[in-house]
Amino acid sequence: MITSLRSKEIDVGIGLTEGWIAGLGRKQGQATAEGGYKLIGTYVETPLCWAISTGADRKDVVDVKSLKGGKCGVSRIGSGSYVMAYVLADQQGWLSPSNPEPFSFHPLSTFAKLREGVNDSTADFFMWEHFTSKRYYDNGEIRRVGEIYTPWSSWKIVAREDIVDDERLLEYLPQIDQGIAHFEKNQDEAVDYISTSLDYSREDATEWLGTVKFTRGVKGVKPEVVENTITTLRKAGVLVSDEGKSVSVEAKDMCS
Repeated sequence: MITSLRSKEIDVGIGLTEGWIAGLGRKQGQATAEGGYKLIGTYVETPLCWAISTGADRKDVVDVKSLKGGKCGVSRIGSGSYVMAYVLADQQGWLSPSNPEPFSFHPLSTFAKLREGVNDSTADFFMWEHFTSKRYYDNGEIRRVGEIYTPWSSWKIVAREDIVDDERLLEYLPQIDQGIAHFEKNQDEAVDYISTSLDYSREDATEWLGTVKFTRGVKGVKPEVVENTITTLRKAGVLVSDEGKSVSVEAKDMCS
């Protein structure tokens, strides 16, 4: 989506907070700063719950404590699954200047390959959204050893930098508010859609609805959320220059 925004293939995007902020802090594939879009709104207020998973028969992985210094499967370096490994290490006290790389990272591209990786010991664990992971706990393919929440609200809305003051965009955000209001007033319709179109059971879809809080009045982003995310991305080595120094970025430069 970041590439599409910068090439003007799309005007607006809704995605994970850390992904947008990482993209604003560095040029894709390099470490030099490049913008191209701005944060304009908050779509979901609640944090995202990442399940921590290992192989179904991995006797050597019993709980979160046993992950210390282990092999972490990620979709790619710099992704949400990669960043959350640093959040986990920071919370557990495993991250420090003397230990800046708390795990060995193994990029495995897809959710399916991550599940395979923990079962064949390519990785000891990986992290993925809870409800997407749950069906694979239920069928016995993988085993859950814990969970961790993003220390920020999970979904943001962005727009190309050259259209942030466009009247059409100002009309678009209230339409998202209307869509959220319709969604919240029609929970049965929402459960039907999620359970038939998004590979969730009806029970999981109903449970998910109780965990997510959409923003009422999506326009705007809290600067402290951006600053908190920047701090974590620096710890994860996502916002660094080619010389290994932190890229200088501020919340005010990312928001419209």
